[in-house]
Amino acid sequence: MISAKTNSPQETIEFAKKIGAMLKGGDIIAYKGGLGAGKTTFTRGLAMGMGLPDEVSSPTFALVNEYRDNGRVLYHFDMYRIMNEEALETTGFYDYISDESVIAVEWSENIADCLPDGIITVTIEAEGEDTRIITVKGDERFDSAGN
Repeated sequence: MISAKTNSPQETIEFAKKIGAMLKGGDIIAYKGGLGAGKTTFTRGLAMGMGLPDEVSSPTFALVNEYRDNGRVLYHFDMYRIMNEEALETTGFYDYISDESVIAVEWSENIADCLPDGIITVTIEAEGEDTRIITVKGDERFDSAGN
């Protein structure tokens, strides 16, 4: 487990870029954090760290956004309105899981019982307007990314 304190959206992106550079196909990132905590900002940094375009937007109305470049794929899900396994199955979520793609899930609390073992949990806590405490659990390969 590692934790970082960021004091601006740009610092959140920079920390997430470090994590994104270490991701590999098959990784599933489960976000925990309230509305406006910075989950989409963190995902922007993940994408950049993976070498993907930084044009990341919230998947709130699309349910899933796909970012792809140079053989790398990031699927960014929003599970805010998904409350059970039946609803999750209608999204096609399980079809996206593969050894070639990385999945980032906002509002993962809503589907926690449906997620496979071995996920990476990223908890983002707001501490004021721009300050965030970000904790990454589930894989020691990220230990060197702390600040």
